Amino acid sequence: MAYQANTVFTRPASLSETITHYCPGCTHGIIHRLVAESLDELGLRERAVGVAPVGCSVLIYNYFNCDFLEAPHGRAPALATGFKRIRPDMIVFTYQGDGDLASIGMGEIVHAANRGEKFTTIFVNNAIYGMTGGQMAPTTMPGQRTTTSPAGRDVDLAGYPIRMAELLSTLRTPAYVARTSVHTPMHAVQAKQAIKKAFRLQKENRCFSLVEVLSTCPTNWGIAPSDATRWLAENMLPYYPLGVFKDPEREEATS
Repeated sequence: MAYQANTVFTRPASLSETITHYCPGCTHGIIHRLVAESLDELGLRERAVGVAPVGCSVLIYNYFNCDFLEAPHGRAPALATGFKRIRPDMIVFTYQGDGDLASIGMGEIVHAANRGEKFTTIFVNNAIYGMTGGQMAPTTMPGQRTTTSPAGRDVDLAGYPIRMAELLSTLRTPAYVARTSVHTPMHAVQAKQAIKKAFRLQKENRCFSLVEVLSTCPTNWGIAPSDATRWLAENMLPYYPLGVFKDPEREEATS
């Protein structure tokens, strides 16, 4: 009996064949694929424009087959706002880390969301500054050791980690805000659903959208990749609960 092979898993058209520079065990690559699959499935690749700021994702334009703009540290929402306003027909997204978005770019993302700018933000939260040497970030966990908190984050001195999804969901402006994770295959599937919905809402010109993705950073956490996924589950998930915090479709259904 002859068997016919069917291809069921291929590289998304929105991803290039460039080998990434990310460290072993880093989950940026997974998140890249989820974004690329969403653009492909929604037919948005030829209209997509990404904005990359300073951080681990600074070279993201090498990995995607769509146009990209480079923004100063923390300023991706400002650049995305300007481009989306002059070209509302384009699908604009920022791809930002926690040090970039929740620290130097805090004002930018809060005001962009409050204005209801109709672009999408993919917010990667690995609880540390990745590219610049593993310093404490606004999202670093209490007691977590970093290069600038070698004894662990002291909440009496540095405050508690900032929950960006919850913070942005308090704004009155309609938006889609969700928090996901990619530390297991099941969670990656759920993250894909949220990312795809965020892009769909932008395609429909509905609202600002942000998907926070909990991610691992084995190198700067100083642990093996297999231990990093366990550390995320045990330490980050209790403090950063997953779920949808703001959804215009859900609000319309209950109004």
